[in-house]
Order: sequence, then C-alpha cells, then structure tokens
Amino acid sequence: MPVTENDLIKGCIKQNSHCQRMLFEQFAGKMMSVCLRYANDTMEAEDIMQDGFIKVFQYLHQFKFEGSFEGWIRRIIVNTAIRHLEKKKLHFKEIDESGANTPQLDPYAYSHLGQDDLMKLISQLPEGYRVVFNLNVIEGYTHEEIAEMLHIQPGTSRSQLVKARKMLQQQIIQLQKIAV
Repeated sequence: MPVTENDLIKGCIKQNSHCQRMLFEQFAGKMMSVCLRYANDTMEAEDIMQDGFIKVFQYLHQFKFEGSFEGWIRRIIVNTAIRHLEKKKLHFKEIDESGANTPQLDPYAYSHLGQDDLMKLISQLPEGYRVVFNLNVIEGYTHEEIAEMLHIQPGTSRSQLVKARKMLQQQIIQLQKIAV
C-alpha cells in the first residue's frame, strides 16, 4: 500500500527513520535546485540543503496540514539559504551602469535559451542581484517581503531586481551575438 504524504509526515514526527529517508528522497532533488540558485557552488548548496532539512525535521510538528507541504519545505529552504548568505555578509553591489542604452532584446532570444542556460546566467549574477531576482521572480515574494527577509529597504530590492534584469538582458544579447 503506497504511503501518503500525510502518513509520511506523521511517521517523520514519530522519528521513523524510514519515513525520514523517504521524505528526504522525495524532496531532495527539487530543494537542491532551490539551494543551487542561492549558493555560489555545489558544496555550499549541499550545506544549505542539509541545514534546511535539519530544520524541516525539527519543525515538522508545526506543519498544519494546510496548503502545499512542498511549499512549506521550500520556504524553510529559502529562509535557510538567506540566513546562510547573511552569515557570509551578503553584499548589494552597485554595478557600473555604462550599458545604460541597452537595446531591447528580441523575444526570439528567450525562446532559444533552455532552462539550464537561463539558470546558469542567473547563477552568474552578483550575489545581491541573484538573491533578489530569485526571491521575486522565481519564489514570488514581494519587494516588501524581500526587504524584511534581507533587512534592506524595499527600494533596494526593487533596484537590485531592475539591475539583475538588465544584466541578464545584456548577457542574453551577448549570447545571441555569439550564436549568430
């Protein structure tokens, strides 16, 4: 008989190691993808994921069986990544705006970029840009929520996002020129 998500959660709360392993195996791949978006390398992402899953198991008894369990885990993983970056002293750099007259990108260029290509470009953004971009565009947090999470002003979040998008656009234009 297949184990339901609720049975898995209840088993983990009871410290059942088989259920804990099943839960980890079920969500580790997706959560590693989340961690990789915030980390500078695979080792750092693995550290974030390990710390995040420790918190998932520690606070599992607080899950109210309302809404998405995966979303609950993702929120813990994202918050763990942010705390990890804070310990490293996350910096919000001001990058030279010499490319102020950036041409508009042909939507065709986006359609030929694979998800892996786009994720690679995002991973190459300066840390502050990357974190705000991930939190807003991928995770769906508002600038006010991001500001509270990162202890910055909402305007800083907005400007980091604008600059991240501009930098991504410039990177895609460069790729488009190389591909032509």
